[in-house]
Amino acid sequence: VQLQAYGGGLVQAGGSLSLSCAAPGRIFSSAVVGWFRQAPGKEREFVAAIRWGARTTYYADSVKGRFTISRDNAENTVSLRMNSLKPEDTAVYYCAKARYYSREDYDYNYWGLGAQVTVSS
Repeated sequence: VQLQAYGGGLVQAGGSLSLSCAAPGRIFSSAVVGWFRQAPGKEREFVAAIRWGARTTYYADSVKGRFTISRDNAENTVSLRMNSLKPEDTAVYYCAKARYYSREDYDYNYWGLGAQVTVSS
């Protein structure tokens, strides 16, 4: 199953961008959908996650208060709204699905292709 991540782009520091993640069928139901990112030369890191059913959200400390993860049941999508972007947010962002909440990428079994986010200073 291939998730589809879209959005992102180039923005100046302090600006905003949004990412969305779509999946075929209803595979998000009763699952956790997360966003990870990987900057050049760095390991992939957890950004945010949401429990589809309960809508409980989780954030990395580095993005808390700036990023918002949400889901749209009708569209079967998960979005990541990124405000007050910083140059250090520059990375390829990936969405992924897991059965249970985790901040570890190896716990996520379905992944989307990455979406580039570039924040200029």
